[in-house]
Amino acid sequence: MTLSLTRCARLAARAAREAGSLLVASVGRPKQIRTKRSAVDLVTEVDRAAERLIHRILYRAEPSVGFFGEEQGRRRRHAPSRWIVDPIDGTLNFIHGLPLFGVSIALEHRGMMLLGVIYDPLRRELFSAIAGRGAFLNGRRIRVSRTAALSQSLLSTGFASKFRRDSQPYLGWFEAFQRRSQGVRRLGTTVLSLAAIAAGRMEGFYEQDLWPWDIAAGNLLVQEAGGVVSGFDGRPVRLTQGKLVASNGRIHAAMLAVLSKTRT
Repeated sequence: MTLSLTRCARLAARAAREAGSLLVASVGRPKQIRTKRSAVDLVTEVDRAAERLIHRILYRAEPSVGFFGEEQGRRRRHAPSRWIVDPIDGTLNFIHGLPLFGVSIALEHRGMMLLGVIYDPLRRELFSAIAGRGAFLNGRRIRVSRTAALSQSLLSTGFASKFRRDSQPYLGWFEAFQRRSQGVRRLGTTVLSLAAIAAGRMEGFYEQDLWPWDIAAGNLLVQEAGGVVSGFDGRPVRLTQGKLVASNGRIHAAMLAVLSKTRT
C-alpha cells in the first residue's frame, strides 16, 4: 500500500465537507425526486451531484484508486484500493427537511477497511477513523459508551424498503429489543446511527438488507472507538452480507442472543 493514509483521510474529509455544503444548500427542496428499488427508496439530483463532486475531488488527487458509489456504481474495478461512498445517507429525511442525514466515505484496500469519514453537515460534525489510530469527532478522540446492560441501552435500527412486502423479521426484532432496552430509534440513516455509537450517544444498532456504502465507514469508526461490529451470527462483517450488529461491545452478546432467539 503506497497511499498515505493521513493524506487520504484529509482528502476524504475535504470531499465530505464540500459535498455537505451542497446538501445544506438544498435540504428540504430538491427539484427532482425519483424512485430506485421501491416507492420509498428515493434519489434526487442532489444525491447524484454530491457523488460527482466527491468523485472529482478524490479522483484528481488519487487517480489510481477505484470508486464504488451508491449512485454511479463501480469505476476502475480492478484497482486494489477503492473508495466506498454514500453521498447522502438518509435521502428521505433530506427530502423532507428532517435534519438527519450524512455523507459517508471509506477507503478499502484488498478487503481491509483503512479509513472512514462520516460527516453530518447540519451539525458540522466530522467523524473520522484510520485503522489502528482511534476514532475522532472534529479532531477530538471519541469512545463508545460504558453501559453494560441491554436494559439500560438506547438502540437504533432501520427497516429496508422490502418491509412493505414483508414486515417480518423487522417487527419481531423491533418488539423484542423495545421490550429489553430503554428504547429503539429509527433515525433513517445508518451512517449517523453508527457514528452515534462511536461517540457514546447510543449503545447498539442492528439491521439487515444493508449496502456496502451504508456500513463501510461506520464499521471502522465503531471499532476504532472501542466498539464491536459483526454479522448477526457474530462473525466478522462482510460488506456484501447486508447484515450488521454494532455495539459498544458490552451488550453485543445480549444483542446477538435476542436476534437469534426472536421468532421471525
